[in-house]
Amino acid sequence: VQVVESGGGLVQPGGSLRLSCTVSGLDFASYSITWFRQAPGKEREGVACFAHTGIPHAPFYSEAAKGRFTGSRDNDKDTVVLQMNSLKDEDTATYYCGTHRVQYGGCYGSWFRDPEIFNFWGQGTQVTVSS
Repeated sequence: VQVVESGGGLVQPGGSLRLSCTVSGLDFASYSITWFRQAPGKEREGVACFAHTGIPHAPFYSEAAKGRFTGSRDNDKDTVVLQMNSLKDEDTATYYCGTHRVQYGGCYGSWFRDPEIFNFWGQGTQVTVSS
């Protein structure tokens, strides 16, 4: 499996970034896809989860992301995007795209606190929010 994450960068508080994740090597539509982030000295935490196509459901967002981040998946392009608006200093982290470990596994319960249910294949993309 290959995951290519892109779109990170340096942005001022209040700014926006758009992250993209393209996955190859698996049946993309049948896997839930997630974005997690990890800041130095902190645990990895979930940001957004996009359920596989067997579950027609809107994306799931963590409390930190709700109202500011939106995203979608394109099963024709094997890609998920995450639009991040109104960025804050505390959003500074490396953002990782992951695939659920189980085919047809969903974004259930406390998925955002459970990075172990996902596989993270890439190096992540750095997001730095600073004035």
